[in-house]
Formats: sequence, structure tokens, C-alpha cells
Amino acid sequence: MKPIPVAIVEDDARVRESLAEILAGDAGCCCAGAYASAEEAFEEMPRKPPHVALMDINLPGMDGVTLVHKLAPMLPQTQFLMLSVLSDADTIFRALAAGAHGYLLKPVRARQLLEAVRDVYGGGSPITSSIARKIVHSFRQSEATSVPENAARDDSAALGPREREILDLLTRGLAYKEIADTLAISRNTVMTLVQRIYQKLHVHSRGEAVAKFLGL
Repeated sequence: MKPIPVAIVEDDARVRESLAEILAGDAGCCCAGAYASAEEAFEEMPRKPPHVALMDINLPGMDGVTLVHKLAPMLPQTQFLMLSVLSDADTIFRALAAGAHGYLLKPVRARQLLEAVRDVYGGGSPITSSIARKIVHSFRQSEATSVPENAARDDSAALGPREREILDLLTRGLAYKEIADTLAISRNTVMTLVQRIYQKLHVHSRGEAVAKFLGL
């Protein structure tokens, strides 16, 4: 079998080189590109789409989640695997909503990384166990504070057209500034409408709002 082409998006040169070495040392994978910024990856990756892309989130300029949101529709055959030190529920849900297929916490061992690459390439969704637990805990909290099913439908029905637009864009993983640009409104207006959405859906975070909107 041909090696799995894997691209790397990581601004830390030492981490980027380490990831490339791990891939080069495995007969089942190969490095299809290593990029120091989201902007560079957005420009170069579509020219030679990898089967798997390892994505950092904290990048200079455009962040990794925004990059996934932009690239996912362009590269439908690419599986995006997030590698990050960030473990808050909002970031996790935002990444998954943007199109990420898996989420691993740094630092990641070579064996774990290679197994995750094969897993996501094969259609799986590798997620660090602590992240999976956090997702389950977030859902349980949401269920514990949620209202009955009929009331939940009433909550969604109470959203206005603009609020529904914003909720849809939140679900797609867009940042507040991107939502503001898309809808031609100010960032402050977006933030005000997001708070109104939270109140109407009886949630307290972006992740909970997305989960409720997706019926999770």
C-alpha cells in the first residue's frame, strides 16, 4: 500500500520538524507538506491535497480552526486532525463543528500520533480520552440543565431569522469577526445576538449552543 500523505500545520519549528520525523520514520505515512502558518497552508495545501492534515490551533494570524473551516469544503477527501494544548469545551466544539475529524492534546507520542493518522484516514475520529470525557461531561451538564423536549423546540422557534443565521454560522465554526463580516454587521452586534441566543436556548457557551442546535 502507498504511504498516507500527511500535511503538517504548526508554527513551532521544533514541533513541526519532530512531527515530520515521526511521519518519515513510518513506512505507512509520508510528509506531504509542512507549513508554519495557516495562510501558507491555505495557499499551498489545495495544490497537493493530503489525505490527512495535522492542524495546530494557536497559529500566528489565522487560527487553525478557521483554517479547517475554510479548507474543509475545498478538500473533501482530506481528514483534519487537530493537535493542540487547548482543552476547553468551546474550542473543542468549535473545531469539530468547523470540520475537524479528530482532536489530540499535545504533547502526543509518536505511536499515538501514527495510530491516530491511520484511524482518521480509515474513517475514525481519534480523540484524546480526556477530551472525550470533557465532551461527555459537557453534554451531561447540558442535559441536566435542559428543559423538556417540547420546551426545547419552543426555544428554537423563539429565535429570530438573524439569530438563526448566527447560530448556523457558529455551528460551522466561524469566529465572531468572520460572522460579522459575513453578515455585514459589527462584532459587538454579533456578541449581543449570541448572548440573546444563549438566553433563549438556556445554554451558557458556544459549545452547548452548537450541541443543542445539532441535537447532540
